[in-house]
Amino acid sequence: MASTIPDPQPGTGIARETPPPQPPSDRAGRVEAHGIDHIPDHERHGRPRQLFSVWAAANVNYLSLVTGGALILMGLTLWQALAVIVTGNLFWLLTGLLSISGPAAGAPSEVITRAMYGVRGNRVNNAVVGWLISVCYFALNLAAAATAAFALVEMAGITANTGVKVAVVMVVAALTLAIGVYGHAMIMKLYLPITLALTAAFAVVAVGVFRHTDFSYVPAEPLTGTDLWAVLAAGVTLIASGPLSYTTSADFSRYLPRTAPARSVVGWTFLGGFLPGAAVCSLGALAATVVDMTDPQAGLRQLLPDWFGPLLLLALVLGTIAINALTAYSAGLALQAVGIRIRRSLSVLADGTAAVALTLYGLLASDFLDTVSNVLQLTVVLLGPALAVYATDIVLRRNRYDGPALMDETPGGPFWYTAGVNPAGALALAGGVTVSALCVNTLYTGPIARALGGVDLALPAGLVTAALLYTLLTRGKFRAPTA
Repeated sequence: MASTIPDPQPGTGIARETPPPQPPSDRAGRVEAHGIDHIPDHERHGRPRQLFSVWAAANVNYLSLVTGGALILMGLTLWQALAVIVTGNLFWLLTGLLSISGPAAGAPSEVITRAMYGVRGNRVNNAVVGWLISVCYFALNLAAAATAAFALVEMAGITANTGVKVAVVMVVAALTLAIGVYGHAMIMKLYLPITLALTAAFAVVAVGVFRHTDFSYVPAEPLTGTDLWAVLAAGVTLIASGPLSYTTSADFSRYLPRTAPARSVVGWTFLGGFLPGAAVCSLGALAATVVDMTDPQAGLRQLLPDWFGPLLLLALVLGTIAINALTAYSAGLALQAVGIRIRRSLSVLADGTAAVALTLYGLLASDFLDTVSNVLQLTVVLLGPALAVYATDIVLRRNRYDGPALMDETPGGPFWYTAGVNPAGALALAGGVTVSALCVNTLYTGPIARALGGVDLALPAGLVTAALLYTLLTRGKFRAPTA
């Protein structure tokens, strides 16, 4: 018989109906009851290989085509662009590393990071790195899906005026948020068939693109010297921004049994992100050797049979819904972790509302491609150091996290540190962000980038600085709580 117990989510004060354990096949039909609370061992289920389809479905998307094509537009040769794509997507290894903390703690990333920043410090971390950036990515991806949907509407003979565009954005957002609201089990159930459908669609795209690709493509004025290195660095940052944005990968692995092999969790997460990410970005770059990828939809349709046009657009919309559902899900958890008293399902809807507003502004008031490039590169200033601190903590702690202890928000709790803030994590993140900001060259040029002739080293500089600072500041003081 179901019982009503106080919700263990810190600060929510909301009673939650706790159903008896259900087999995995039954969970997808109900709204997920858990939020940021600890997942007890008897509710753990699944296998690491299920993570492959979660990340694969999220990476066969329109934004990957855009970024792949943008590398050619930035002046790289085809082979330089492909090398950048592979290098940038290797950062999925770090996303995989973060995901092993989920089974260890039975908690989402938004709670695990209390170990790095303290209870109060982590609220600030979740407000900025967790919630704000997630909403921005949600808006960017929603804008990408909407542009494909607009073209689909035009094919149906409907003029995509402002009113129609607003309606389309709302429909795509509603489908996305429905998955996010139902939560983890729905994601696990839907993403395998979504992966298979998208793979089939993009296989057709690949055939069309390969038939026309100019494999010897070189721009009319090839980049050399400092200009080349500047574009290569910017390109890697642009591609790496995708995997770096998933500092919340433990959100989707936390239901796995505590005994799930860490290598399998890392491996399946990495493969699920790397393979489709590299493949779809590469298709964008290959297509850009023969068509204008400033408008990827129109450009790709020149390389594909006419009958496939609507199916391509549907695939682009579906892939973007898949990635945005993950983003909305994590943003909802981040909003709870900030300390707002709200159920997870309602927090997802709140995030969606904010993202829709940003999307409509972006679509109606600015250039989409420039916005994508600038925002993705600039967010690395925050995401790189945040990911470095998290990954370093996992290594130093040997992935030993006490899930129930992480739920303790009281001043006497093990993760209260000093006035609720862990100085080591806060200083390491601040130092990494500062150095990264000095090296950036996107919306502005930092002094270090200027001294290097425009070469943007924000990504490696932020990662290395944050990791080293956190290691030094925790030396001799690190205490790893045992499970």
